[in-house]
Amino acid sequence: MKIYIKSLAVLPLLFVLTLCLSSLNAHPHPNDPSLLVDGEPTIVDAIIEKGRLDVIILNSPTTYYAGAEKELGFEYELISSFAKDLGVDINLTVVFTVSEALEKSRQGVGDITVAGLTVTPDREKEFKFGPQYHTVQEQLICSSAMYKAKTFPRDLEDLAGLKIIVGKDTSYETTLNEIKEGVEDFDFTTTIEESTEQLLDATYKREIDCTVADSSVFMINQRYYPKLVRALVLSSRKNLAWIIRDGDDSLNDALYKWLNTYERSGKMAELRDFYYSFLSIFDYYDTSIFYERLEKRLPKYKHHFKKAGKKYNIPWMFLAAQSYQESHWNPQATSYTGVRGMMMLTNNTAKLLGVKNRIDVRQSIFGGAKYLRVIEKKLAPEIKGNNRWAFALASYNVGLGHIYDAQTLARKLNKNPYAWRDIKEVLPLLTQKKYYRKLKYGYARGNEPVKYVDAIQNYYDIIQKNEAKLEHVRLVKEKVRLKKEEERAARIASGKVIEGLKIIPKTKIWVGYINIDTKKKYQKVAKDVLVIDTNKNWLLLVGGGTLNIEVNEEFKTFKSKNNMRFKYVSGEFSKIDIEEFKRLNNGKKW
Repeated sequence: MKIYIKSLAVLPLLFVLTLCLSSLNAHPHPNDPSLLVDGEPTIVDAIIEKGRLDVIILNSPTTYYAGAEKELGFEYELISSFAKDLGVDINLTVVFTVSEALEKSRQGVGDITVAGLTVTPDREKEFKFGPQYHTVQEQLICSSAMYKAKTFPRDLEDLAGLKIIVGKDTSYETTLNEIKEGVEDFDFTTTIEESTEQLLDATYKREIDCTVADSSVFMINQRYYPKLVRALVLSSRKNLAWIIRDGDDSLNDALYKWLNTYERSGKMAELRDFYYSFLSIFDYYDTSIFYERLEKRLPKYKHHFKKAGKKYNIPWMFLAAQSYQESHWNPQATSYTGVRGMMMLTNNTAKLLGVKNRIDVRQSIFGGAKYLRVIEKKLAPEIKGNNRWAFALASYNVGLGHIYDAQTLARKLNKNPYAWRDIKEVLPLLTQKKYYRKLKYGYARGNEPVKYVDAIQNYYDIIQKNEAKLEHVRLVKEKVRLKKEEERAARIASGKVIEGLKIIPKTKIWVGYINIDTKKKYQKVAKDVLVIDTNKNWLLLVGGGTLNIEVNEEFKTFKSKNNMRFKYVSGEFSKIDIEEFKRLNNGKKW
C-alpha cells in the first residue's frame, strides 16, 4: 500500500498531550560539501534532488497507523520529523509484518525501513542499520486465564507443551530458537501471515497459549487486551534501529546529526512521554469496565459529543474521553463537592456557561466543551501545538490559577513553562509548602491534574482505536451490501429475483404486524432480522427508531421518532399514514 504525504502536512494533529515535531535544523543543500563523496552526489543528495524520502513502514500501534484525524505512531512521528529536517516529502510503502518489511528491504525498495526492528547479529550481516533510537525487551505474553488452568509458565522449563506462535523473520524467532536448544520438548511455530498485534489478539482469545512481543508493543496493546500478562522476560535490553539504503554513509550521518539535535532539544523525551509514560498509571480492571461502557453507554451520547466538538472545534473523541474521566458517561453523576452531570460542572460554572440543567446530557456536554475552549483561549500563545490541550485539561481539573503557579515555579527551576512534559513534573510540587507558600494561588493537589490528563489520553486512544474497528466493520458490511446489490441486479436482469420481506433493526425495536385478510395480529421486539411471510398481505406498525427493510432484495431505510406504518400487498411495499392504516384495519389504530 502506497501513501504519499507532503512534508508540510505530515505531522499528526493529536488532541491530547502531544507535541510539535518540527525540527530546528536547517535542511542540507544539495551543494553542501558534506553531501559529496569524491565529488559525486551522495544518497542524501539524491533524496533531496527527488524531493521525497521513500519509506517502508510497518502498520502497527507502535510504528504507524491511521488515527481518527491524522496518521499516528511513535516511529512515524520520528521519520516524519527527519523528512521535514531534510526538507522533503515522505512516501510510505505500508507493510503488515516484519517478514514483509525485510523482504521489501532485500528487494531494494525505499531509502529507509521503519518497522520496530531490533538490531541482531544476523540482521547486521544482511542489512545496514542507522543509529539506535529506542530500547526494548522481548517478553513472553500469555493469557491470565492460564493461572486458573495451572498452565501459566513461570520459568523456561514450563514452555514445553505450550502452543506458542511468533512472526517469521522476527527477532523473537531467533530468541526462541536459542531457548529451544536448552529446553527439552519445547517447540514453537512461526507465521508470515500474522503480525505481532494479531498474535496478541489470538492469545487473548485463547486460540494460542502465548506469543512474544517487545515491551513497548505489549505496553500499548495491554490496554486493548487487559487479560494478557507478561509471563517471562526473554531478553536483555535490545536496540531498535532503521534499515537504511546501503552505499555511502551520508544517510547514516544525516540521521545521527538529526537524532542528536532531536534528543538535545527534548523532543525525543516528549515523544516517548506521549506514547509510553502514561501507560504505567492505567488500571487494567478499569479498562475492562471501560470497554463495557464503550459498547453500552457511548453510542447513546456519541451524537452530542460530535455536535459539540464540531461547534467548538474540539475532536469529539477527545470530549468523550474527558467526559468518561469526569463521570463515566453517567448523566446523573454527582460528587461530594456538588459537581454534577456528564462533564461534572459546578453550579457557578454552569451558570456562567448558560447551562440551566447540569444533568441534561446535551447541556452538560456542550457546556463542558465551551468551558474547555474558554480555558484554552486564556493560555499563553507560547504554548504551541497540542501541548495546549494538555494545559487546558489540567486547568479544567485543578484551575487555571494553579497552572500559572506551576509555570512560575517551572521558570525558577529552569524548566520550560510552556511544555507539558516539564509542567507535569512541576505540578506535584504544589503540594509542598516550601514551594506553594511563595506562589500566588498556594497549595494545590498537583498530582491530580497529571493523572487526570494521563487517564484521558488513555481513554482517547482506546476510543480512537475502537472507532477505527467500527469503521472497518462498517466498510466490510458495506462491501457485502454492494456485492448483494450487484448479485440482485444480475438476478433482476435474468428475471430471477428472490422474493422476501425482512425487518432489519439498527437497535432493538417493537414491530407489530397484522394479516390484512385474517386480521390476526403478531408483535415482537426485534433485535435481529425479522423475516415476514411474503405469501400474505400485511399491515406493519413499527416503533420509533431507525430500521432497514429489505423487500424483494431491495434495501430501504426509515427513521422517525414516532411510530411508522407500512403495508405489503400483492408484493408491493409502501409507507402509509394512520388514516390508511385504520381503513385497512377496520378503523383500528392497532
